[in-house]
Amino acid sequence: MKALLWVSGVVLVAAVLVTSVGAHHASAPFYDPEKSVEAVGTVTKFVFRNPHSFVYLDAVNADGTTTAWEVEMGASVMMSRRGWTPETIKAGDQIKVVGQPSRAPGTFGMCCAELTKPDGSALSP
Repeated sequence: MKALLWVSGVVLVAAVLVTSVGAHHASAPFYDPEKSVEAVGTVTKFVFRNPHSFVYLDAVNADGTTTAWEVEMGASVMMSRRGWTPETIKAGDQIKVVGQPSRAPGTFGMCCAELTKPDGSALSP
């Protein structure tokens, strides 16, 4: 009976671990890793949270129109380990973002992005 309980416990723990690992998703189904897009603009909002943080910016295009971009970032818990805080990026900041574009037609999203100042210098926490 003790052995049956022990085996059942091991199976339960293994099932929980496998489910947890599989719960996180890769970005490739949502963003195109074969392409790269760039946006230079003004931050409108920085959302520092789990499971993903986001930065929103308005970029002025060559024709004078504005595109509102949504940039998916890492989890705030991981970003904070590298020094990021909710104040690292503020509304009104000018930034340059280069990353993988969203696969969803008609949207302006990206992930796996490198964020810098418009001149290309590092944006550090």
